[in-house]
This record gives sequence, structure tokens and C-alpha cells, in this order.
Amino acid sequence: MNFRELGHTCVMGMQWGDEGKGKIVDLMVSDFDVVVRYAGGANAGHTIVVGDERFALHQLPSGIIRPQVTSVIGPGTVIDPAVLLGEITSLRDRGVDIGENLKISDRAHLVFPYHRRSDVLTEQRARVGEKLGTTARGIGPCYADKYARHWAIRVCDLYPADRFRTRLAAVVAHKNAYLAGVHEVRETFDSERLAEEYLAFAEQLRPHVCNTTTLLYHLMREDKVVLFESAQGSLLDVDHGTYPYVTSSNSGGGGYATGAGVSPRAVQSVIGVLKAYATRVGSGPFPTELKDSVGDEIRERGHEYGTTTGRPRRCGWFDAVAGSYAAMFGGPTGLALMHLDTLTGMGEIKMCVVYKSGGAQTNEFPADAYQCEELQPVYETFAGWNDDVTECRRFADLPAAAQRYVRAIAERLETPIRMIGVGPSREQVIYLEEGEA
Repeated sequence: MNFRELGHTCVMGMQWGDEGKGKIVDLMVSDFDVVVRYAGGANAGHTIVVGDERFALHQLPSGIIRPQVTSVIGPGTVIDPAVLLGEITSLRDRGVDIGENLKISDRAHLVFPYHRRSDVLTEQRARVGEKLGTTARGIGPCYADKYARHWAIRVCDLYPADRFRTRLAAVVAHKNAYLAGVHEVRETFDSERLAEEYLAFAEQLRPHVCNTTTLLYHLMREDKVVLFESAQGSLLDVDHGTYPYVTSSNSGGGGYATGAGVSPRAVQSVIGVLKAYATRVGSGPFPTELKDSVGDEIRERGHEYGTTTGRPRRCGWFDAVAGSYAAMFGGPTGLALMHLDTLTGMGEIKMCVVYKSGGAQTNEFPADAYQCEELQPVYETFAGWNDDVTECRRFADLPAAAQRYVRAIAERLETPIRMIGVGPSREQVIYLEEGEA
């Protein structure tokens, strides 16, 4: 399949993250000239399998494994320099070439240790039932500073050094006062020590830092084809997800425009990535969650443990109501359905097709997360299959029951399925012709 024919393309998750976006980007990226991470930070976790090697990426775009592709970290992201540089070093040690192929936006915001501390302490103080289940990477507090404006520091603020020291000293004084007053923390951050640490980071990052907005504009004018890579999933979008149990950026449809700094008209295709079931990490509503042996079986079959945190993921049946909502505001032109192989041997498979709420049925995905917690899923049941699907490379090769299930998802989401994942490796993918599902 020649993905270049899709034109500028966005790959977005359509559930609560961990859908398999990294694999899809890695499959597609060799047909593109540029790949852009436009939101999130070190809280993201994308896993790529190349042969016998597994690469877990957090800050870097999934295309970084392909040195001929320019990988861009956009202005909508937040960057923890220690994590990013550690990831770069780790990949270089494994033979991955990282140099001119990596570009970092001078407008991206920086995560500092006081963000991580605030993240942990705020979560600890939250009452039972109100904990957000954050990754404790400081992402939320960093985005909060971004929008508050007074205390934010961006990549461009690292240069020149004297101005950065002055700016950081003011910010650290405020953060120390805040942590002492709100969280009663007596241990303070030393602004000079932090300045030395981050100025060392600045010199290592300097060869990669540029105005990526201008860079992308000129690359696209030169007919370079761009792949935009989201982090997390649409149902974690700060505006459209299960607020407040969401991430701190626009991870759903349309986020690429502001997060990368390109025109909203730039993208011609949107690939929405879903699992053949549903998972969620951390707190928040999950109408189809299975708190039983079936959920445990899906978790073990699908190796559902967080790439970033290692936490076991909550597992449940596919939610077509939530998926249709994500499709509504995300506008996918095609779907990539992942982990179909995980459902092999399950006996019967269920799909939520409507919710029950207060004795009535609804197809509406509510704004109120607490109302969402009260929803009861109404399921359609499908016959399972026992035949191994990991060697299937055509839709027609799948068991008839698997074909019926895939077609039902496409019908419910009113979007064609273009790819099906039947295993973790690059080769274990079925590409569908138009009209197959």
C-alpha cells in the first residue's frame, strides 16, 4: 500500500490511548518525508517492533527509527530535556542515527522538576474517587503554566544563558513559595543548580532547535509529504474527552493544526486507530470495563501494560458509542483496527451499541464524567473464532466470524477500515481494499 497517495495525513487514537498508533506511524512513515509529534510529552508511550527489537518511545516521534525521514517535535508538545536526551542516547547506542533528521520547536514548553513534584503532590492530596491517575511526569502542571503564562519557560527561553538564569530564578522563587504554602514542602529547588543542569541540556539540544512552524511551511511548499502523529487518544482530549480524567492537550481530531503550527486545511487524510476491544490506564469512566476473569484474560492475551508506567491497563469490550463520538469530532477518513488477534479463542465477543441511562437508552456520549460512570452498556454479541489469524495477510483469509465483527465496527463508526493488526510486528498487518470493510 502506498500511503503517500493519502497526502498529508494525521494518525490519531480514537479511544483512551494505547491503541497502537506507534506501529501504524512506523508502517506508514517510510512513504512520507516528515513525521510530526504535535501534542503531549513524556507521558506518551509508543512501542515499535522491528524484527526482534522493541523500541519504546516517549518524547520522540515514531518516525525517528527511519533516519531518512525528518522527525519534528512541534510547538504543542511539552519537553522534558532529561527524558528526551536519554531517549536519544539510548537509540544511538542501539544503532539508530539521530542528527539532522530531528527538529525541535523553539516554541515547545519545558518540563522542570518542580512540575513533576507538583504533579505527584496534587495527586496525593486528591480525595478518593477524584484522583486523575496521572503518569506523574509533570505534564499537567507544565501545560497549566503554559496557559497561565506567567511561569512558563519555552525552549527558546534557554538562549541566551543570562536571560534564562534571571527568568528561571523568578519562576523557582514562585514555585518554592507555592509548594511550601499549598503542599507544606520545606525542601526547596535551587534555581542556580537547575539553571546549570538545563543550560547543559540546552547545548545538547541546540543543533536540533529551530522554528518548526516555518520549517514545515517550506517543506510542504516543496511538496514534502507530512505525517502528523498524535499522542494519547481522542477520549483523553482536554476539550472533548472524559474531563477531568483527560490529558492536558488536544489529542483528538484537529489538534494537529495548532500543535504543529500548520493550516487546518493542510491534512487530506485522517487515520483513526482503535483496538478491537477497549483499554484505559488510570482513573476515569470506562462504560465497557470488565472487572472479571474475561477482562483479565484480555489483558494477558494483549500484554496490556503501560509503555510509560508499566501499570496494568483496564480492559473491556469495544465501545461503538464512544468510538462513534470520537469519529464525529475527529473525522477519520479510514480506520486501523489493532489487536484483532488478541480476541482469538474468546468464545463470544461483545460490542457496546447503546447505553442505558436512568431507564432510557441513549447514543449520546455525555460531557459529565460522573454521569458517564453511571452508564450501562447494551451489548450486541458476536460469535468468536478459534483459528489463528496472525498469519493472515488478506481480509478474505480471516475467519468468517472475524470478518463479521470487523464489518460491524466499520458500520457502527460509518468509516471504512483500511488496516487490521493481527500481531505486534510490522509484517502482521492486513491492508484492505476499498469496500472490503
